[in-house]
Amino acid sequence: MRTLVLAGTLFVSCVASVAQGQQRFRLHEPFVTDTPMVHDPVMAYEDSTYHIFATGMGIQHMTSSDRKTWTVLPEPVMTVIPQWAHDSVPGFTHHVWAPDIIQWHGRWWMAYSCSTFGKNGSAIGLLSSRSLKFPIWNDEGCIVTSRENRDNWNAIDPNFVIDDNDTPWLVWGSFWDGIQMARLDTTMHIAPGERPRTIARRYDPAFKNPPANPTSEYAGTDAIEAPFIMKHGGYYYLFVSWDYCCQGSKSTYRVAVGRSRRVDGPYLDREGKDMRYGGGTLVLEGDKREFEAAGHCAAYHLNGDDVFICHGYSVAHNGAALLIQRHITWTSDGWPLLK
Repeated sequence: MRTLVLAGTLFVSCVASVAQGQQRFRLHEPFVTDTPMVHDPVMAYEDSTYHIFATGMGIQHMTSSDRKTWTVLPEPVMTVIPQWAHDSVPGFTHHVWAPDIIQWHGRWWMAYSCSTFGKNGSAIGLLSSRSLKFPIWNDEGCIVTSRENRDNWNAIDPNFVIDDNDTPWLVWGSFWDGIQMARLDTTMHIAPGERPRTIARRYDPAFKNPPANPTSEYAGTDAIEAPFIMKHGGYYYLFVSWDYCCQGSKSTYRVAVGRSRRVDGPYLDREGKDMRYGGGTLVLEGDKREFEAAGHCAAYHLNGDDVFICHGYSVAHNGAALLIQRHITWTSDGWPLLK
């Protein structure tokens, strides 16, 4: 494995280290369930098998042939955490957040988040593998970092998107100045000369009295995170999560969307409001019967179906985070509806 550092670009610099972390671990024995507990799920499909990757010790992994019953695998994706991640993010150990995965140019690429709750000293790492059935994950180093007292954004919650010119982009962000975006090169690292640009915020910057943050004294109040971009019908759709996760039954998470003809925006909601100034059309929220709240979504074209997944805080399971799957239909003017 190798550790890769982008030199000469301040905002993506990582702490270099040749040594690799030595702690290995297993989570549990494999088991099968139709109601998997999951946080921040993303999905991939290869050789008739669906894969879900999610937040967990070394990244949680489960598989299914029908998206109804899931086998939760005992080995996490990362049995060894690279030393650069520990060096780059003080306090980070092995609870890896919010991965994303995409197949591009014959290889699976996985981005993942290294952070500590409520702080923006964070890093997004990169893995690659030729296969998901028999994966050999290569450490491709760090894509981007954020630093406390330097950056007004947070390098977590990555999502890859490939534009119409076959150019890869990364969108990411949580709180602070909202959702960020940058173009990548062919190695899936930030392209030379690129700087992050804000493409969505929870509130208009001119709004002076946002609600207080109930979860962290550090993170601020721009309660938007977990971006995911899906292409459909000539538009790029930017899904984001508003408000607060991770409080069980007290969570207030919900999903909003905007769209753009260009991958880098501007993204407008159904009323024409720019998401950089607080725009967003609500897609999903808790119904208070099955789920108190729901968020951190992903959306795909898979096997002729448009699929939306996220986690929801279950009423019946005392606020535990469970997998939600919905079919996406589209309005006559091209906006997503969940079934």
